[in-house]
Amino acid sequence: MNYSKLPISISDQISLLKGRGLVIGDDAYAKEQLGIISYFRLADYLQPLEDNHSLHTFKSDATFEDAVTLYYFDKELRSLIFTAIQSIEIALRSKMINHCALRYGAHWFMDFEWFKDRSIFMSTLKKIIGDTERSKEEYVKEYYQDYTSPILPPAWKTLEVITFGSLSKMYENLKEKVVKREIARELKVPTHLILENWIQCTAVMRNLCCHHNRIWNRRFAVKPQLPNRLEGKWIIPSASLPVKLYWQLCVFQYLEDAIHPENTFRTKLKELLAKYPSVDIVAMGFPSDWQDNPLWNE
Repeated sequence: MNYSKLPISISDQISLLKGRGLVIGDDAYAKEQLGIISYFRLADYLQPLEDNHSLHTFKSDATFEDAVTLYYFDKELRSLIFTAIQSIEIALRSKMINHCALRYGAHWFMDFEWFKDRSIFMSTLKKIIGDTERSKEEYVKEYYQDYTSPILPPAWKTLEVITFGSLSKMYENLKEKVVKREIARELKVPTHLILENWIQCTAVMRNLCCHHNRIWNRRFAVKPQLPNRLEGKWIIPSASLPVKLYWQLCVFQYLEDAIHPENTFRTKLKELLAKYPSVDIVAMGFPSDWQDNPLWNE
């Protein structure tokens, strides 16, 4: 079946939305927003306002401004989350560099002896080589100016320029559990298996944020493991499944507390939710008593 739909102008997009029952009180405002937010990016925020997803017709009280408000809330939420992920990512890089280099040597990440799965090792190493060769960092350039072997700089340089996805795979693929447990415990996580899972969740979220994807009411395929107890402040486990954003936020807050005890993540999250009172936090998986949990109760 050939695709036959033709592109339509922004004015026609507005007429289409009105024809489906969306209230648009200010055409000029709608035209301005659709000029800087594509129709199909905004469609992610229009979908919750529909009463019929097959016909794409809207609820009687749904407005264009409702969708735009959701979009800007999600945009600010991604920025807040990405700031927390930066702390987590940089801390993990540092701990991987320090623990593994001292234990296995400067170029440990190039030696299969320290890893479990050869296929994962080889594919990750290939990506690491590509990331390092593309790097414009001065400390990487200096290595290639001075040395011809090994083909990659030492871990304390190379691990700073690889992707978080590669870093995540390296941690998971490490053979020796002792070093993985040491890193986990420094982050106040009881087992390396839980940290592996949390790093996977963080890597997925990082990619979503980097590509400006909708996250506010997303259902996540990679779900965080939620232990009943942790060393630091934690949540009271709920019966609901951890497929929604709230549970990811709990993980980020816990790791932020372990890395930067004076962080402002929880404060800024509460301020953001207060700024957008019309946003349905239940759609993000927030329980009604979430602020009573030790993790969020300041």
